[in-house]
Formats: sequence, structure tokens, C-alpha cells
Amino acid sequence: MTPRLVRACRGEEVDRTPAWLMRQAGRYLPEYRKVREAHSLLDICADAELTSKVTLQPLERFDLDAAIIFADILLPLVPMGIDLDFVPGKGPVIHLLATSIPKRRGSLG
Repeated sequence: MTPRLVRACRGEEVDRTPAWLMRQAGRYLPEYRKVREAHSLLDICADAELTSKVTLQPLERFDLDAAIIFADILLPLVPMGIDLDFVPGKGPVIHLLATSIPKRRGSLG
């Protein structure tokens, strides 16, 4: 059987509107908090097994039709060589060295 979300995307009749959550994996889930006790956010995102586990947690708890793959919008900074860290109680911290920022014409310094 074709999943409800796929049928809806095709314009086919469905029994109800498909549902999924934005920020579906996160601090509101006890099972996510348990994973975070043992692993940093960057470690979770770098490990396919952990990413899959966290992505599937809301589907196991709620009657949803789709999952959004667990990631963070800042992850592309890492392969660009920009040091990124998620500090508990503070959030994302981007560590930029003055030498890593290209000088622009007309800029001060």
C-alpha cells in the first residue's frame, strides 16, 4: 500500500490530511533527552545509526505519516572548516578566527 503522504502528494484521495511535525525530534521527548545524555548533538548528526534512531522516535510515539531527518541547519559549517559547538545552556557557538575571515575591500583593518 502506498503511504498516505505519497498519495496526498500525488493528488490522490486520502482518509485524512497527512501529518508530521517540524522539530519533531527534540527536548520534549524523554527518549531524545536520554540519547543526548550520552551523545552531543554533533555526534548524533555524524552517526547514521544515532541519526536514524532520533529521527524515528516521534514516529514510534505519535501517529505521524512522515519523518524529517534529524539534523541542524548549521551543519554545513563543519565541512567548510568552521569550528562549531553546541554549548549546554547556551546553544550553538561558532568559533571564528580572525585569519579565517577573508578581508573585504574597503573593510576596516
